[in-house]
Amino acid sequence: MSEQDDNNAPAPDRDTANAATGSGLAAEKERRLALLDELRAAGTNPYPYRFDRTHTLAEVRDRWGHLEPGVETDDAVAVAGRIMLKRDSGKLVFATIRDRSGEVQLFISKAVVGDDAFDAIKSLDLGDWVGVAGTAMTTRKGELSVKAERIDLLAKAIRPMPDKWHGLHDVDTRFRQRYADLIINDEARHHFEVRHEMTASFRRTLAGHGFIEVETPVLHPEVGGATARPFTTHHNTLDMPLYLRVAVELYLKRLIVGGMERVYEIARTFRNEGVSPRHNPEFTMMELYQAFADWTDMMAITEELITTAARDALGTTVVHVRGEPVDLADPWPRRRLIDLASEGCGVELHPSMPIADVRRVAADHDVHVEERWGAGKIIEELFEATAEASIVRPMFVTGHPVEISPLARVDRDDPFLTERFELFVEARELANGYTELNDPVEQRARFEDEVAAKEAGDDEAGSLDEDYIRALEYGMPPTGGLGIGMDRLAMLLAGVDTIKEVILFPTLRPEVF
Repeated sequence: MSEQDDNNAPAPDRDTANAATGSGLAAEKERRLALLDELRAAGTNPYPYRFDRTHTLAEVRDRWGHLEPGVETDDAVAVAGRIMLKRDSGKLVFATIRDRSGEVQLFISKAVVGDDAFDAIKSLDLGDWVGVAGTAMTTRKGELSVKAERIDLLAKAIRPMPDKWHGLHDVDTRFRQRYADLIINDEARHHFEVRHEMTASFRRTLAGHGFIEVETPVLHPEVGGATARPFTTHHNTLDMPLYLRVAVELYLKRLIVGGMERVYEIARTFRNEGVSPRHNPEFTMMELYQAFADWTDMMAITEELITTAARDALGTTVVHVRGEPVDLADPWPRRRLIDLASEGCGVELHPSMPIADVRRVAADHDVHVEERWGAGKIIEELFEATAEASIVRPMFVTGHPVEISPLARVDRDDPFLTERFELFVEARELANGYTELNDPVEQRARFEDEVAAKEAGDDEAGSLDEDYIRALEYGMPPTGGLGIGMDRLAMLLAGVDTIKEVILFPTLRPEVF
């Protein structure tokens, strides 16, 4: 099933089907619900309020993992976790529990816990959460275990876990029921561990460079900072339209005007666009702005952030792209967009060309062109059609035409281009940065071009933000800016092909119950 099909096809309502036959999931749920009733009738609360844990399971392994086979200690521990495996050997029960940090075996003896407690333990189901008080030991085979003296049910699982060995067969179900996916899918948990370490690494690196983390509004009165279609909403009390932010750029640059000099935000961002292996309507961007810097500084910090994040998250700077090892620590080449497009088309291209000539090249390569587009926009489309897919290893694509870069400063050597770059890896854009336009007169003219494009039918064009112009009129120093797509970078580091693998709850069509 394709990615788009996964998104469009709701999962079948298997509960209803099983209920009709009196078997399968519905029957198992009924059995477990009956156990709940028995527990409550016996005065046991199957959902207690708390449990006092002394050690995580990883801490148990760190402290007692060195024990020789067959060693019992008097070292008391209180641990908790979900029952993942259980094996009944008559007067002994062996169970494996898991918490966030790992797994440990439970050694449960009828002679230790007593007859009634032992019977209650044997009735526990896979998926139940338990709290265990006991001592550290190893079995004769050398398996580190907790010798249970008492086991408390912390949460009864009414629904059985997915099959540990076969997992969730339907990809859509994996993403929709992420809680179930995380229970049985070690790989899925690893993806989000990588993402966490990546984000934490960014914060450490930026703190080391003197950046301040800030928060800016999610609801914007104007659409700006990126070329994208927004989600719209309405504030009832103020009776005004608002937009979920498509970028945080204009607010962060206001802070540069205010003298904060180095700021960044790891921001949830929203764009009312399609869903694909590379796109989700809500996603995470890291944007930073640095006073007295330009695009060369931004390229340098991009390499540092990503290479350091790989090392921190993976223990290496080597990732695999299309099955081949790529060392992110190797220097990243820089190529102009117009040169890559020219090579892809076999024709020299530049935004200064007559528009008719550029349209002719587009027609020769079956690239669709809108009437309102200028030469710069068409050249970008030609780059995407003929050159983008060939970029595998990290590459900075530079020098975007002015027409498609309304917030970037004009290249100091070519008035038709800007001091802008995009980082591509495996034909995916991971980052976008530039020397920021800080001339309020030119910025107003660029915004007016955006308004004209919107009036001509471009739903993704921005609006004229008068307050941002006013901020620039107070004076913004030379500034470099950078945005990195955190979801796409997590895809690269985790080695996955779809953005849904690194977003805990991706956007899906509503489920039919």
